[in-house]
Amino acid sequence: MNLDAQVEQLVCTDHKQAYKILKELLKISEKCNDVYPYFDKFVEMMNDHTNSYIRTRGLRLIAYNAKWDIENKVNNIIDEWLKHIEDEKPITARQCIKDVVMIAKYKPELIDVILEALEKYEKIYDDSMQNLIFKDRQKAIRTIRQYTW
Repeated sequence: MNLDAQVEQLVCTDHKQAYKILKELLKISEKCNDVYPYFDKFVEMMNDHTNSYIRTRGLRLIAYNAKWDIENKVNNIIDEWLKHIEDEKPITARQCIKDVVMIAKYKPELIDVILEALEKYEKIYDDSMQNLIFKDRQKAIRTIRQYTW
C-alpha cells in the first residue's frame, strides 16, 4: 500500500487497521521525511472533534514529524496541538503529554510554550486518571528541561 492510501486509511472506521497503519507511519517518520508532506492532513485529523482515535493519530504523526519540519508548520499550530494535553479523552491527553517531548527535542524554540502548557494544571479527569496524567506531565517536564541544559 502506498503512502497516499495509508494516510487515507488513518481515518477509516476499522480502528485495528488504522492503528496498524499508524504504527507503520510512525516507524517511517522516525527514519525519514516521507510522511511529512501529509502534515496538513494530520492537522485536520487533530481537529476531528468527534473521534478521539482519529485525533490521537493526527497528534502523534504531527509530533513524530516535528524533526522534519523545515517549514515551521508545527510552530504555527503548536497552541492548537497543546490544547490536547487536556483533551476530553484522558487516553488522548496522556499520549499527547508523552509525545510533546519529541516536539520539544526537535523544536527547542517551542520549549517555553510547551513547559508553560504542561505546568498549567486543570483538574478535569476523575481522581485515578488525574493522578496518572499528573505523573505523565511531571515526567515530560523533567525530560524537556534536560534539553535546555
